[in-house]
Amino acid sequence: MAIYLDNAATTPIAPEVVEAMIPILQNDFGNPSSTHSFGRSSKALIEISRRSIAKHINCEPSELIFTSGGTEADNIALNSAIHKMGATHIITSAVEHHAVGHAADAIIQNNKIRISLVKLDEKGNVDLEDLEQLLNSDEKAIVSLMHANNEISTLLPLKKVSQLCRKYNALFHSDTVQTIGHYPFDLQDLDIDFITCSAHKFHGPKGIGFLYAKKSNQIDRLIHGGAQERGLRGGTENIYGIVGLAKAMDLANENIQSHIDHVQSLKTHLMNGLEKYFDNLYYFGETAPEKSLYTVLNVSFPKSLKSSMLLFTLDLKGIAVSGGSACNSGAITGSHVLTAINADMTRPNVRFSFSRFTTREEIDFTLEQVKSVYEKNLV
Repeated sequence: MAIYLDNAATTPIAPEVVEAMIPILQNDFGNPSSTHSFGRSSKALIEISRRSIAKHINCEPSELIFTSGGTEADNIALNSAIHKMGATHIITSAVEHHAVGHAADAIIQNNKIRISLVKLDEKGNVDLEDLEQLLNSDEKAIVSLMHANNEISTLLPLKKVSQLCRKYNALFHSDTVQTIGHYPFDLQDLDIDFITCSAHKFHGPKGIGFLYAKKSNQIDRLIHGGAQERGLRGGTENIYGIVGLAKAMDLANENIQSHIDHVQSLKTHLMNGLEKYFDNLYYFGETAPEKSLYTVLNVSFPKSLKSSMLLFTLDLKGIAVSGGSACNSGAITGSHVLTAINADMTRPNVRFSFSRFTTREEIDFTLEQVKSVYEKNLV
């Protein structure tokens, strides 16, 4: 049996998305910048997809810039805030994805920019009082805080942060890569400057995503060349990827509440099963549904003679899970997220992450395999 529980890293592409992309690969090869019928046909597919995506998140199509994924989109947002919109103070946190953290580090090395890290509690929640103190200055600030942490699942109260940013005339960017396609978004109600998306996090293709930038914002292009994306991102457009992204977004938003209910029930079932096996067990990040990303559960297991073999053994059993962010694979250092919340790094941890394709039977099998690793050494 092969069980995939590493959906925070990437999700399997939905069959309907593949079906939507195949005709584009076969037939719509025209360059969208060409004025002949082949180019016009390709251009039309891009704009139809843009309008479809915009409708799902309640924004104007012109506010969407197609990118190679979330990392590029995060970089564009931060660079635009600094280089085009006059921000001199980056306010972020120690648990952000490296797409934000490393981008911020690069910016402050090359500019006279100040960076501040907002305080966090042991679950990774942002201290909103500390955030307000950081905002209460004469500096133009860009706040960059992720909507849901990809390792510990803790959710940011986007509306509250947005209101604070407006109170102090600050820009607000949120890496929403883990939540776009998993929660409803109404950008007219949310009032945020930048959000980011990567299609492969909700059963779309890799290599395509978008940046939402409020129409009043000025954009600093990272990729120079042609005049694609209204002159904001050079390079011939990834037509089949854009169509796949739009189709994945359609599927994600069909019966989205039933998807949430299904996956949350699996997460709760796994938690209940683990708690029956272990006394000395806890979770990194929030677990209450209103505070936690329903697709992710990071479990800290008891130490035992066999615990160091947990990830390896699960892999041998055909169960794909993670010990941290897939973006850090091959790194010799531990998780910067767990370090930031002062987690006990001497205990083994496993990040289980689910999708709407995950089944209860797969969770039951996983529970049995976890139990078999510890056998008589249960704590």
